[in-house]
Formats: sequence, C-alpha cells, structure tokens
Amino acid sequence: MAETVRKLRVGVIGVGYLGYHHARIYRELPQAELVAVADLDRARAEAVGREFGAMAVTDYRVLIGKVEAVSIAAPTPLHYAIAKDCLQGGMDVLLEKPVTTTVEEADDLGRIAKDARRVLQVGHLERFNGAVRAMVPLVHEPKFIESHRMGSFVERASNVDVVLDLMIHDLDIILSLVRAPVREVRASGVAVLSRKVDLANTRLTFEGGCVANVTASRISPQKMRKIRIFQPGSYLSLDYDRQELHHYRLDAGGAQPRIVGGAVAIRKEEPLRAELEAFLVAVRDRTPPIVTGVEGRNALSVALSVLEAVNRSLQ
Repeated sequence: MAETVRKLRVGVIGVGYLGYHHARIYRELPQAELVAVADLDRARAEAVGREFGAMAVTDYRVLIGKVEAVSIAAPTPLHYAIAKDCLQGGMDVLLEKPVTTTVEEADDLGRIAKDARRVLQVGHLERFNGAVRAMVPLVHEPKFIESHRMGSFVERASNVDVVLDLMIHDLDIILSLVRAPVREVRASGVAVLSRKVDLANTRLTFEGGCVANVTASRISPQKMRKIRIFQPGSYLSLDYDRQELHHYRLDAGGAQPRIVGGAVAIRKEEPLRAELEAFLVAVRDRTPPIVTGVEGRNALSVALSVLEAVNRSLQ
C-alpha cells in the first residue's frame, strides 16, 4: 500500500497578481494544504480565499501557528518586516524577489533564518525554467554573456526601477553560472514612461575575466527574454519564454573542424509550479533551498550596484 504523503499547511501573504498564482498552485498541489491567504485589501483577500477555499485575513500575523510555511508576495518594502515575523514565528518562507530593499535587511533575514533553523528561499523564478535547468550542466567556463529582457510597459510595475523589476532575474542567473565576484560595474539607463528607470544596460566584469552585457527594458513593443553564453569550444542560446535551448560546439576531431549541435531536449513545465514544489521539498526534508537567502542577497547587491551606476550616468 502506497504511503500517504502528509500535506504541508501553507499560506500566501499578498495575493495581488503574483500572489494569486501562488495560492492557485498551492491549492492544486497534492502535497500542500492552502490554509489561509492574507492581504491588506480585505475584498481581495476574501475573493481569493473564497475561490480557493482558504481562510482570508488582513493581518498576516494571524497565520503564525496556523501554517508551517508561507509565500510572501507583498510589495518589496514590506518584505523584511513580514519575513522577519514569519521566520521568528516558526514558519518557513518563500520570499519573492527582490528579497528586500537593502543588502543589510537581506543579511539580517539570513541570520534570523539560520538562528531559527527555518528555510528561506528567494523567488528567482527563472532558476526553475526548464531551459535553464537543461543549460546549467552545459556551462563550464563562460567568457562572455549577453542577455536581453524586454517587454511593454506595465502600470503595476511603474513604482520600481526596471533593474529591480526585470534585470534582477538575469543578474541572478548570471551569478549562478559565473560563480565569481563582480570586479566592475558600468551601466546607463533612462526614465521614459515613468519616474523610474525604464530602460537599462550594464556591463559586468567578473574576477577571472568573464564579461556580461545585460539589457532590460519595459518600453519595447516586442517581448524578448533571451540569454547567450560563449565559452571555450561552445555557444549556448536560450529563450526563457519559449523554454528553448540551442547548444553549438566545435568538433575538431575530423579532418576539418566543424560546428555541431542544435536544439537541446527540454522538459517544459510551469516555472512557478516547479519553484513551489522545490520549496515544499526543502520544507519537508529540511534541506537547503535551490535559491538560498544568500543568493537572493547577492543578486540584490549587484542590482543595487547597477542602479547606482545608472543614476550616476544620469547626473
């Protein structure tokens, strides 16, 4: 007789656009029981709670003692205070990106999670993209990386710079691949449709010589989310949205060198579902999450350095 897997009691704090989908997926996963949702907007909390059969509250602290783990998808300025209360209240936490507003806050959350022996996972969604998962084992010594993340303007993101809204996804991926300190940051950007930076480009130079050229824009009529990686003997091209990966390499074994390769087989899946499943595994097995608080902190640190460089270029 198959062993019954105990359902983990979970909650979602902040059920706007992204938090709604956290609640939806938790409700669908057999290893989770969605107990409660919290949002300062009572009508929104009650609507999502009714849809998914969960308790609805406006004060997230009500969840302490009622759930084992939470997703926090509240506005970034609230991340630190909410995550701190939840970790100290005995809950494991999946905290949406960017992890906090400052590196100091991120460092403090890391210490709190360690002292409380709680899981702290940061919601860098692209790590769970099927194409990214297939790419990681193929990257061995990146020398040059080029990334473009472009899309149309979305009003709900107009209160945050494009670096922290979009570019931070690619910065996290690049940091996870290069695994070396950033030596130099050069950047430029411009505000076009909002009072925040809507278009930015940065050139990162790493210890060891790798260079990454990263562009993020929310004023493009066409959506593009791609990254290309060049390394000795091979080249990889990835499309995040289509979950497609191409790998080309030099075959020097014959009479004349030639380029071989092509499309890589991908197991496509909904990245957010894969992310939440991985979080629940870390909670259940008490293992480190795939994207740790330290990695979330490092992505934030580089993103803030890029933003500082952009602001200097505008002076």
